[in-house]
Amino acid sequence: MTIDVRALGKVAVLMGGSSAEREVSLMSGGGVLAALRSLGVDSHAFDPAERDLAELKREGVARVFIALHGRHGEDGTVQGALELLGLPYTGSGVMASAIAMDKVMTKRLWVAEGLATPRWCWLAPGEQARERVIRVPDELGLPLIVKPPREGSSIGITKVLGYSQMQDAVALAARYDADVLCEEFIEGMEVTCPVIGEGETAQALPVVRISAPDGNYDYQHKYFSDDTGYQCPSGLPSDEEAEIQRLTLVAYRSLGCRGWGRADLMLRTGGSQPDRKPFLLEMNTSPGMTGHSLVPMSARAAGISYEQLCLRLLAAATLDSARPGAVAQGA
Repeated sequence: MTIDVRALGKVAVLMGGSSAEREVSLMSGGGVLAALRSLGVDSHAFDPAERDLAELKREGVARVFIALHGRHGEDGTVQGALELLGLPYTGSGVMASAIAMDKVMTKRLWVAEGLATPRWCWLAPGEQARERVIRVPDELGLPLIVKPPREGSSIGITKVLGYSQMQDAVALAARYDADVLCEEFIEGMEVTCPVIGEGETAQALPVVRISAPDGNYDYQHKYFSDDTGYQCPSGLPSDEEAEIQRLTLVAYRSLGCRGWGRADLMLRTGGSQPDRKPFLLEMNTSPGMTGHSLVPMSARAAGISYEQLCLRLLAAATLDSARPGAVAQGA
């Protein structure tokens, strides 16, 4: 596929932002910016935490590469602003971004579609007192995971081993989100599967197998540690890899995602039922593009360089209103 970089026009790479993942976003955006410039794309850094998005239009930007992570970056808010400005952007649209950012809403949709995801309970702000929190392990078993439902990069997550840890785990998650998600712990292997494209033409890339020290794939191990191991090709049996890719594509399409994304899953290999069944954890609609990031790693295994991946995603930038079947403005 040949892409005319001059036809892409002036490009803004959105990076930084105001979320808890600002530091990671700056790393992702820096990598994307360097890659696009190396290919001759007229690209420029733009930090929405420091500048008004309206400046994009005034500066003649023709399309936007979103390298923001977390709130106000991959939750539909920036996407909505770009829709109003009429600037095509990379990744999923407003609705898919908003749903995928909310792990509770994502789980509700996946369950409705019959897709496997760990059992969970949702603690609203009025349900975080000790008498409610202490009952959660009875419902989900131990160990279990406590996390903020609208954050990424493993921020605010605790693996709870006993009843005495529950209150502190809920308090930590509540620092990042008013709501708290408690989730069944699936003992096994952590894997991730990227997707590029849209609809029936979407393509699942090779699965990446993750091996973190003591199974602790936290923020530090994701982005700053060299102790975490990644296998791509995954080394999984071909039928298991194919099933993970199939499940990821169904999950991606069910949310209405487009452009690109990355599903995180657990393959159940331990516990009382080691059946090697894959369980969906979440869908990332603006995945990391740092030196430790998994989408570029998977793309390389599929024969797509980092630079070509960035260019391909940029070329696919669009608006909800520009998609086939969209209602024309003023109609």
